[in-house]
Amino acid sequence: MTQTAEELPRIPDKRYFTIGEVSELCRVKPHVLRYWEQEFTQLKPVKRRGNRRYYQQHDVIIARDIRMLLYEQGFTIQGARLQLRDKGRVLASLPVASAADSLASIRQELEAIAQRLE
Repeated sequence: MTQTAEELPRIPDKRYFTIGEVSELCRVKPHVLRYWEQEFTQLKPVKRRGNRRYYQQHDVIIARDIRMLLYEQGFTIQGARLQLRDKGRVLASLPVASAADSLASIRQELEAIAQRLE
C-alpha cells in the first residue's frame, strides 16, 4: 500500500535537515536518498565536514517530488528525471511577477482559511 503526499509529515520551518530527518519526512530509507542524489541532478544537499549531508527546504520538496513520481505515479528513474526537468523549465519560464502574484494570492487564501478556523 503506497502512502500519498497527504500522509507525509509536514516539513518543519528550519534551514537544514539531516539525511535521517529527510528520510522520515519522505518515508524512504537514507540509502534511497543517497541513490537519488546520484540519479537526479536537482537533488544536491550541502556537504560539510566528514561528508555529512545537509538538505535545505527545496531539497526536501524535490525528494518528495521524486518519491511521488516513482512510487505513486509509477515512473521509471529516466521518466521521473524527464518530468523533473520539464517541471524546472515550466517554473523557469514563468515571469517573476506572475510567480510573485501567485504566491501572494495563495497567501491571502491561506490567511482567509486560517481566520475562518479561529
